[in-house]
This record gives sequence, C-alpha cells and structure tokens, in this order.
Amino acid sequence: MRKVILIPDSFKGTMSSSLICDIMEEAVKKYYPSAEIQKIPVADGGEGSVDAFLQAAGGTKVYTTVKGPYFEDMDAFYGMLDDGKTAVIEMAACAGLPLVGDKKNPSLTTTYGVGQLILDAVKKGAKHVIVGLGGSATNDAGTGAAAACGVVFFDRNRKSFVPTGGTLKDIAAIDAKTLNPLLKDVSITTMCDINNPLFGTNGAAHIFGPQKGADPSMVEELDKGLRHVSEIVKRDIGIESESMPGAGAAGGMGYGMHVFFGSRLQMGIETVLDTVQFDSLVKDADFVFTGEGKIDSQTLRGKVVIGVAKRAKLAHVPVIAIVGDIGDDIDPVYETGVSAVFSINRVAVDFPQAKLRAQKDLYLTMDNLIRFIKNTIGK
Repeated sequence: MRKVILIPDSFKGTMSSSLICDIMEEAVKKYYPSAEIQKIPVADGGEGSVDAFLQAAGGTKVYTTVKGPYFEDMDAFYGMLDDGKTAVIEMAACAGLPLVGDKKNPSLTTTYGVGQLILDAVKKGAKHVIVGLGGSATNDAGTGAAAACGVVFFDRNRKSFVPTGGTLKDIAAIDAKTLNPLLKDVSITTMCDINNPLFGTNGAAHIFGPQKGADPSMVEELDKGLRHVSEIVKRDIGIESESMPGAGAAGGMGYGMHVFFGSRLQMGIETVLDTVQFDSLVKDADFVFTGEGKIDSQTLRGKVVIGVAKRAKLAHVPVIAIVGDIGDDIDPVYETGVSAVFSINRVAVDFPQAKLRAQKDLYLTMDNLIRFIKNTIGK
C-alpha cells in the first residue's frame, strides 16, 4: 500500500473528522509505515470549517475586528489558504448562535460581520471566497452582509439602513449597483447542505427560527419579512430565487449570498473535494477511507460518503466506509462507488455507552481491516 486517502465525515457528538483521520492514520501506519497518508478533514460549513480547510489544504488564520450578531465590535477570523487566492469564511465566526448566549433574538441579529470578513479577505488578495453556512443566530436573508459590502437598503422615507430579521419588512428599495467594485472579479462559493426554500412552512423562519429564539408570533413576522424582501429583490434586482434549494439556509443567508453576491450554492463535500483537488489526489491512491456516524438512506442525498465515492469511482479507486451504525436498505451506496461498509460497533450497547468507547473501537476496526489487507494483498 503506497498511498491512502482519509476523508471521513465527523461522527456527530462523538468524534470530529480530524480526530477520525488521526486514528485511521495510526492504524494504517502500524502495518504500512512508509505509506503516504493524505488526511482531508471534512468541513460542513459550520463551526470548525476554517480549521478543517486549513488542515486539509494548508494556510493561515487571519484575525480582524468586525461586527458581531448585535452590531458589537468583536474579533473574528477567516482562513487564507496557501495558494494566497482562496479564503474560507464560516459565518458562525461572527454571526453564530453561541455568540449570543441567552440573548437569542433573530429579529435583531445581523450578518453584517460576515460581509466585513468577505471584504477583508478580498482586500488581502482573495479571488475565490468560500462561505460556510451553519450555526447562525440570524434571519436577515444576508442583507447585513450585503450592506457591509456596499448594497444599499432604503426605507419608505428613502433613508438607508441595515436591515435585520425584524426590519426586512421595512425595505422599500434596494440598490445593488453600489456593491463594492473589489468584488467584481471574485468568485464566491457558498457551502450549503440543506434544501429549504426562503420562506413558507419549510422556510428559514419556520424551520430554524425557534432554535434561534423565535416564538410562534415572531416566526410569522420573520417569515413575512422574508417574503417581503424577495418581492423587492425581484423588482429591483430582477432575481427570483426564493424557492431555490438552500435559499432558507442560515436564516436566508443562502438566498442572500446568491442574489446579492452572485454566489453559487454547493454541497459542502463538493466544495471540499474541489478545494483540495481531490480528483488529482485520488488518481494514484490505493484506497480511500471515508465514513460517517450512520450510513442509511439519507446518505444517498449527497453526504460525504457518496460525494467521495462518486469521485473515487471515476478513478477506479476502492472506497471503504467506516461508520458507527449501518441502516437498512443501503445497497444503493455500492452503486455509487463504495466498495465495502464496516461498523465500528464491536458490542451491542446503547449509544451513551458506545460513545465512550468509540475512539478505541474505531482504531480496533481499522486495525483489523488493515491487518486483513496486509495479509491478503501483502503489499
């Protein structure tokens, strides 16, 4: 075995993607000490995404002062990859739910700081910006981020203001031609793994508002605001994307990134694979090890295992999925390029007990599998 790629998703609530990579590497190195190990921690766009990209592709963390969820000054960060042209931003760094503590109120919170991070990265030379959605405290449809980057929002008195979730309804006009010209030649990719539309019963306010502190009446008001801003966008910008899959992500940030910044929304795993140039890396690999907490029918919707398997299949490289639980009816995953699936659960115990032994069980499962490969393939 000359080259192995490790690219697992996290086991939610148990092990991070980075930790899983380290455990897998230890098992492989025991039997193949000279093997080239390519570790690619997977980021889903939420908290920890910048660190995952930096570990996978190399780069540095850049710190700067921006506005927090309640327009307060705060220190935040983004990642600048080693190519010097790609920046990775996680909106949770300055608009995340943990930042508001007990003061949850999506009618007042803003994504303004996210726009400041984008602009700072561009001023420092970024030509491609990856924005990760996840863990937000906001419901402003990305208007705050747009305002930070030059888009002007007017109320009925023709006075400019920075909208929040609760004041989207007050937008009377939008001038998007004032977007900072530095963004003209910058491509922006938004990592988004959900399919919710902007508004309605499956939209941003109804599905995600309650966890951000919205009571039923606030949810209705937030939803009306999202409907309203979509009408103004249609009239003034000429874009109709409220039903686009992912528009409702992160309080409508998916929608905002598309209509104000021209960003394309992409599954997180596809963004990771493109950024680390996976198609080139996998060409001379002997095996790819991936995995997730549970593999089931949901996996087929484009999660990490399937995204990796489809790419590796094109290069005719076997993919082995190491998972926590194996659900029923997973046969279709083999058609996508997965060669085999193994569970790390060595004894029949409930999750609270399984969680405590997950790291050890993962290592023992990998050890057993690599031992088998060593004794059968022998190279």
